[in-house]
Amino acid sequence: LLEQIATTGSSSFAPGRKGGIMKKTSARILLVEDDRILRRAVQTTLRRHGFNVVSAGDGEKALRLAKSESLRLVLLELIIPKVQGFEVLRRLKQDPKTASIPVLILSSLGQQSDIKRAMDLGAADYLVKPKLSLDQLVKKVDELLKGGED
Repeated sequence: LLEQIATTGSSSFAPGRKGGIMKKTSARILLVEDDRILRRAVQTTLRRHGFNVVSAGDGEKALRLAKSESLRLVLLELIIPKVQGFEVLRRLKQDPKTASIPVLILSSLGQQSDIKRAMDLGAADYLVKPKLSLDQLVKKVDELLKGGED
């Protein structure tokens, strides 16, 4: 993701471009990412696609927002300050108020043991950031949200 932002200066996946169809949705997404530049790029991209995005730069704020907002999805980095991502995921899945919210892990941790740990804790999916483009992220968000509409 960072390479894509650095080389293009933006997400390069905006409405009006091929594949960048604006979607009308009220889906509220919590983005938990401590890298301000990456957080802004992901947030902007998701908003351009019609998603309602709130963000947190650390685990404490993420847990507060998850309990106070009506969320359809959480995008969670694992390496974040205050409360680490694995602990945030564990708490979200143990709290009856937030347990049903799908959590998509977006992390630079790509070891199989990290992926297995996150999935065992209840993550809906796990994407490794260095291998991920913003358009792939939008497609995955769409997929996860559609799965919850049944």
